[in-house]
Amino acid sequence: MFIHNKRLQYTVRVAQPNPGLANLLLEQFGGAQGELAAASRYFTQALAEDDPGRKDLLMDIATEELSHLEIVGSIIVMLNKGAKGRLAEGVEEEGELYRAINGAGNDSHITSILYGAGAPLTNSAGVPWSAAYVDTIGEPTADFRSNIAAEARAKIVYERLMNVTDDPGVKEALGFLMTREIAHQLSFEKALHAIQPNFPQGKLPGMPEFTNKYFNMSGEPNVRGPWNEGEEWEYVENPSAAVDGGDGTASVELAAPDLAVLEAMKLRTMSDPTSNPVTGADLGSGLVNGKDD
Repeated sequence: MFIHNKRLQYTVRVAQPNPGLANLLLEQFGGAQGELAAASRYFTQALAEDDPGRKDLLMDIATEELSHLEIVGSIIVMLNKGAKGRLAEGVEEEGELYRAINGAGNDSHITSILYGAGAPLTNSAGVPWSAAYVDTIGEPTADFRSNIAAEARAKIVYERLMNVTDDPGVKEALGFLMTREIAHQLSFEKALHAIQPNFPQGKLPGMPEFTNKYFNMSGEPNVRGPWNEGEEWEYVENPSAAVDGGDGTASVELAAPDLAVLEAMKLRTMSDPTSNPVTGADLGSGLVNGKDD
């Protein structure tokens, strides 16, 4: 059960309207790293989670992300307040109104015109929100790593948004949201490592002869470091094809009828390497008619 508290989790204080900034903030409203994507990711994971502790954690953070969506949406609407009235009532000359919603070269006209200066579920380029942003795989040792990365990406976006505004109230609210991304990362880290073992993800351990091999696939010079050297790693300087020892070709065992049909198709579609056919390109170029310009 969800109950909506009409007060925001964090107070929104916007100094003055700024449609361009509102447009940028849509990244955290309907964008890939935004709050709706996070809430949807954790909510759907929680529904399928059998561990009671992880279920509570995911549902708590999913619900908080919805409250963050409300904060971001409220900031966007406040930043668009001036443009909303001017667009609806047409109190300015057309050119002046266009300049007002496109100050400093922003493209807020996309969301201002299409969505009435509200808070649409799009990113800052006007691309609609997509469930494809929810990358759950249904295995907690994989999903929690993805959740940690998602919170890290969201933190970076908030930092970048803070760097493009001098509105103290907006910057403060974004700082709160950024900080909560850190808190969520810490919770997800603890939950992940409360599962032991948690690597490699899933049940199967992997093929031991390839688990700790590093193949130099990019030639020289190849930078060495803890990711490819040390006692843990077997470094293969010049990897050859078919590391399994086979001949490196693809094959399949076919029943005799299938093999006969495929052979017939192969013969029917075989190319003649000795031919030099006249093509449409030849006809169009005029070469066939001796019109070589």
